[in-house]
Amino acid sequence: MKAAVATTVTVSPKSQATLSAGTMLRRVLSVAAVGTSLLFAGHAAAQQVFAAASMKDALDDLSAAYTKETGKKPVLVYGASSTLARQIEKGAPADVFISADQDWMDYAQKHDLIDTGTRRNLLGNELVLIAPATTTGDVDLKSGADLDAKLAQVPNGKLAMGDPAHVPAGLYGKAALEKLGIWSKVQGKVAAADNVRNALLLVARGEAPYGIVYKTDANAEKRVRIAGTFPADSHAPIVYPVAVTKQANRADADPFYKFLQTPTAQATFQRFGFSRP
Repeated sequence: MKAAVATTVTVSPKSQATLSAGTMLRRVLSVAAVGTSLLFAGHAAAQQVFAAASMKDALDDLSAAYTKETGKKPVLVYGASSTLARQIEKGAPADVFISADQDWMDYAQKHDLIDTGTRRNLLGNELVLIAPATTTGDVDLKSGADLDAKLAQVPNGKLAMGDPAHVPAGLYGKAALEKLGIWSKVQGKVAAADNVRNALLLVARGEAPYGIVYKTDANAEKRVRIAGTFPADSHAPIVYPVAVTKQANRADADPFYKFLQTPTAQATFQRFGFSRP
């Protein structure tokens, strides 16, 4: 059995205080590239699960419970749904794919990467605006909201969010801001991250005064607070579909895929802030 390999970047406290948003993102992207190359080294003996970055805390918890129950430890790979779908397309050894939106699961289905008979809507979520926990004051997210003015109060104030060109949380965020009529005012101040957890990190570290993430991400990070919740009708419903891939070892993949849909697993997801789709 090949061991799973984790790649970690350690940043000193002094460096953390001075690292710019752009530099931090470049380092994250560099690490992501290394991680991607490792995926192609060979298929792990255990089931390999490619999941949206926003699922990390809940899925880590569920994986531990599954391992305790079955003795089998899933290999969990997190990232932007767009990145994961493209990695699977290039041959990365995924058995189960969980996307943070329908579009990237549609992409996987269109390219014949998944067993369409296993596609299910697994979870739902909410889109929120976050700010550092040390700040106060909310933003009323309605048509014509003064988010641009809020950003202008901070020198070089950036709005952290997943890349609105392809990251689901960024796509939802852009749609919501367009619906509220404020995208044109803030798009030049966007700090685009390669996944939603890196957008969360920018705000948690105080490198951006505001960010757009899922409610579950905000719940998972004590250094941020929810400053506003986007109206449900300002963007498409946030749904996480799951499917078994065409290349999967079904003996490994099917048990964990089914476990994710059990009442026990659903209760865990809800404890972390996810909703039913």
